[in-house]
Amino acid sequence: MKDVFQEINKSKVIAVLQIDSLENVSPLCETLVNEGINIIEIALRTDVSQKAAELILKNFPQILVGLGTVINEDQVRFALDSGVNFAVSPGCNPKIIDLAFKNNLPFFPGISSPSDIEISVDHGCKILKFFPAENLGGINYLNSINAPYNHLNLKYIPLGGINLSNVKNYLNSELVLGIGGSWIAPRNLINQKKWNDISSNAKEITKLVSSQG
Repeated sequence: MKDVFQEINKSKVIAVLQIDSLENVSPLCETLVNEGINIIEIALRTDVSQKAAELILKNFPQILVGLGTVINEDQVRFALDSGVNFAVSPGCNPKIIDLAFKNNLPFFPGISSPSDIEISVDHGCKILKFFPAENLGGINYLNSINAPYNHLNLKYIPLGGINLSNVKNYLNSELVLGIGGSWIAPRNLINQKKWNDISSNAKEITKLVSSQG
């Protein structure tokens, strides 16, 4: 688990991907890796998402692969069977958290309130997904709801509405382990095979992260 946390803290960026066609897997991953993005989250929202994750694990060992939108036990079992590096959920279902932890799968439940934080912490989580970040009020809201739990040294991975115009607000916070970015390689650009646009987005965020460091 520590390796996953350290890698996310080091790179600061997780590219969140929705993949509709397996033919896009290789050029997409090559584009991201070439620009320094080596952590991705495959959202389990399409018919080929599981197969896409398997292909990336097989062909791109330099990429740390996570599964997103993990909302049931079958998806946790797929994560375990496929050997992905971590899994993420939009909510904090104790049953899902417990199954992941029982099998030593690094798992980040989604939180949006103090109650969510308490449920997650009660089930052993110290790294939490903050979702949907911008719609909830951004880093100011996160600071507010984390305040009663500051002594627990929790870390967050914000996702939702984050882009180049507001990402510094999150990267500058000690609460943030890393950020999830769906704007880097959005679904429409992947489907249109606009690798140059994706490359430009990836280059901009990696440059920004480097300047922060």
